[in-house]
Amino acid sequence: MSARSRSTSRLGSAVALAAAAGLAAAVLTVAPASAATDALSVQYRTSATGATADQSEPWLQVTNTGTTTVPLSTVTLRYYFKSDNPSATYRFACSWAVKGCANITGTFGTLANPTATADRYLEIGFTAGAGSLTPGQSTGDIQLRFYRADWQTLTQSDDYSFSGTQTSYADSSKITAQENGTLIWGTAPAGNNPSPSPSPTGSTSSPSPSPTGSTSTPPVDPNAPALFDDFNYATSADAAVQQHGWTVKSGQGGPGVSGATWSPQDITFQSSGGNSIMNLRLTTDGTASGTKETELQTTARKFKNGTYAARVKFNDTPTGGPDGDHVNQTFFTFTPLNAPMDPDYSEQDFEYLPNGGWGEQSNIMYETSWETYNPDPWNAVNAHGQQRQSYDGWHDLLLTVDNTSITYYIDGQVVATHGEPYLPETPQWIDFNHWLIDLNGQTSSTPRSYNQQVDYVYFVKDQVLTPAQVSAKVSGYRTAGTTFTDTVPGS
Repeated sequence: MSARSRSTSRLGSAVALAAAAGLAAAVLTVAPASAATDALSVQYRTSATGATADQSEPWLQVTNTGTTTVPLSTVTLRYYFKSDNPSATYRFACSWAVKGCANITGTFGTLANPTATADRYLEIGFTAGAGSLTPGQSTGDIQLRFYRADWQTLTQSDDYSFSGTQTSYADSSKITAQENGTLIWGTAPAGNNPSPSPSPTGSTSSPSPSPTGSTSTPPVDPNAPALFDDFNYATSADAAVQQHGWTVKSGQGGPGVSGATWSPQDITFQSSGGNSIMNLRLTTDGTASGTKETELQTTARKFKNGTYAARVKFNDTPTGGPDGDHVNQTFFTFTPLNAPMDPDYSEQDFEYLPNGGWGEQSNIMYETSWETYNPDPWNAVNAHGQQRQSYDGWHDLLLTVDNTSITYYIDGQVVATHGEPYLPETPQWIDFNHWLIDLNGQTSSTPRSYNQQVDYVYFVKDQVLTPAQVSAKVSGYRTAGTTFTDTVPGS
């Protein structure tokens, strides 16, 4: 991602939101007859016990106390809280989960009947990848956090579902569980029982399940304007690079370490398996002056709604020397920030941090959608997905943008979906860059280099393609011997 985007990942240092006010007497709502054999209990604890906090940390686990197996994809949980002010917005993150954070979703909603201790809720859901709970089985830890989008301290002491004294798991009747929209555990704030068709608002910041039930896939318009580049170039100085609409970054400037240099000669091309592969090399000796980064960006801003795809090889370790640098390996699209909180700014990022960074200690992938931000004082309006795992090796990255949503895929699986207000308003650039976040990860003076490789990039205008359709289109270009085409009109 770009430097301007990167403050989004200050998740570790700024995570806050309103979460709750003491656990009170447990009153279990009786399950309706239709769900008589299905029963769940919800246990809660918190690791942020103060009346105020940088972030609220509701940790949850769900236990099947019934006699039938329950698919977790049919289950949602609601944690109720009172917003700090009517205009406050919040962001969600999953820190760790036995079921995997990639299988946990989080959205915020507004209560129809506000009370003295609740006017919002955080709704937690599960993808199909979370599996099912057999009778007596528990999800294990689901370590969650949420925070104010403006990074301000939040007040928890007036929140319905919060209990600052609950530091070990115990049943909580102030967190509700729904199965297929039907309440089967807990008591909601008065007059706010969840309905089978909730209408959450806010951002989804963890993966959503892939759509199901579709019986047909919309056809691909063979005449839709498209860009395809197989990166069949000799060097980054090849005249065809510029002729094909690419700008190779040079000199100094953000993102990353102040004083580092963007090095065109460290973007190289090689043949592999009949295809040409672009390599973006990052080299450092632990100093700013000894750090060389790489970036390739389209010259024209002409990409907005449609499908963006690239096959990228991430690398967890350097080609030699000590490991541990906070490197950032990316594929993204963006518009410029012309002023603080510019309403026309947008960005959609895949950012892989093989050694962590921004407070993260190990591998993490981010998918971040940006509405806008203010660099100083920092104020971000964004939503993100995240996966705490290694992505070392080749991966198919795909994102689609239409008038309702931005959807991110990795290797054919949906990993994040974001809607308004994060949709782009104006045409964007396409970009790959490989840069160093800071000098804190590894302080050795021994030179080392990291590689990020790109097989191809593809964009089709105003078409939402499936991963299979993208694969077919790329195969078609290669079968025809097409190494480059660009029919996307200028903005």
